[in-house]
Amino acid sequence: MMKKYFLIAFSLLFGLSQSQIIRKYSNEFLNIGAGARGLAMGGAVVSNQDDVYSPMWNPAGLMAIERDWQGAAMHAEYFESIAKYDYLAYAKVLEEGVFGVSIVRLGVDNILNTTQMIDAEGNIDYDKITKFSQSDYAAILSYAFHPAGNTKLDVGVNAKIVYRNVGKFASGYGFGFDIGAIYKADNGWKFGGMLRDATTTVNFWSINQKELSTVVNGEEFNPAPKDKMELTMPKLNVGASKVFNINNSLYVLPEAGINVDFAKTAALVSTDFASLTPYAGAELGYQKMIFVRLGVNRFQSITDIEDLKRKVSFQPSAGIGIKYRGLTLDYAITNSGIGGSNFYSNFFSLKLDMGQFRND
Repeated sequence: MMKKYFLIAFSLLFGLSQSQIIRKYSNEFLNIGAGARGLAMGGAVVSNQDDVYSPMWNPAGLMAIERDWQGAAMHAEYFESIAKYDYLAYAKVLEEGVFGVSIVRLGVDNILNTTQMIDAEGNIDYDKITKFSQSDYAAILSYAFHPAGNTKLDVGVNAKIVYRNVGKFASGYGFGFDIGAIYKADNGWKFGGMLRDATTTVNFWSINQKELSTVVNGEEFNPAPKDKMELTMPKLNVGASKVFNINNSLYVLPEAGINVDFAKTAALVSTDFASLTPYAGAELGYQKMIFVRLGVNRFQSITDIEDLKRKVSFQPSAGIGIKYRGLTLDYAITNSGIGGSNFYSNFFSLKLDMGQFRND
């Protein structure tokens, strides 16, 4: 029954999106990822994320949860705590699959509002400067299952509801779908893929023209945008991974793959149709209790400002983790890429696996 509802909603959204104009970017806060493990590995978890954090990387990974339920939380701050990013998630094993719900928030508080600082005659009044907040929210409902009972193949779907608020100036509501799959080969390799915003994600905006604009000497500033709707282009992430046991206590889990944006970007390989960006990461585990992780992604071709030569840039990441019974604490240091920034931030995430906790 759960699968039926997802498929019906998926079809309705597909029909709606075909009649709209597609934009390049929107809802970028949903591309940050969640869970310090995946962030430390540079997002190289498309085929091997196997817990409650899976919806942000590949919802098919939820099928790796075998018993009871899992809960998770993550917090991070950017730009000297100006921006805050939070994630809460819960996943429950059902009779035929795994159901999950996730909440995401990215917010910037205490932004100066200067739209009313200058009156109609051009006089400046600093007392009219106020503050507002900008927040992006998303609720994600996920479901993973074995299609036709095939235990080698995991399939997962995300249904996303988005709310974005820019103080009193504007607010927007959106909805969309992601779909992912993981195939487990007999030789130990895993192959994963996730199509984000599979049908394009629709955002409808409502703009408060009175709050946004100001008139000075008969001229209007900050006019409201004419387009009140934006569609998020699909993105495809594919990767392959395998566990290599070094001895009875040590193992290494590498993954490599490609991120595909269906738009022209600064990626190493970029066309009008699509842009390709490689990524790689690895996890070194000791007795499945202590973990060290490295990753690299966001390879781009950029022009150096000083000598005007083309260069290749990339983003490294790293982190550690510790697990005791059903409780896991992970840490990562990486650049979220918000607004094209080059600032590195600290990510902390916590996971409780009640099935393992009770079993121990």
